[in-house]
Amino acid sequence: MTKHDREIMEILEAFDLTACAHSAAQLAGVDPKTVAHYVGLRDAGGDLLARLARPKLIDPYLEKIEELVERSKGNIRADVVHGRHLVPMGFAGDERTTRRPKSPDHASAPPRRPCTRWPPSCAPGG
Repeated sequence: MTKHDREIMEILEAFDLTACAHSAAQLAGVDPKTVAHYVGLRDAGGDLLARLARPKLIDPYLEKIEELVERSKGNIRADVVHGRHLVPMGFAGDERTTRRPKSPDHASAPPRRPCTRWPPSCAPGG
């Protein structure tokens, strides 16, 4: 769970007041480890709101996936990529993990509705 700007400032203010992570944690209502984390980030000059991207299981195989998609001009299915190409290469992830990487076009596209709404006269119970 992430902390909001105001919560982080309250944690740092409590630490500045008490100079003790345990006491600051009691004042701010958080764990002492959380206080130590944010104080350490502040002292190191780091961005308090930045989140580090964790490496994904699929990352080492993305180059191969992109190559297959380009060679097939986008017509290759994810289950084929997974079963015929990635598993023999040693990929231990699920087929769903293979479907997840999206092109930049998909990432910026608005979500599509899976179906249209019922007209009020045909709606169930109406």
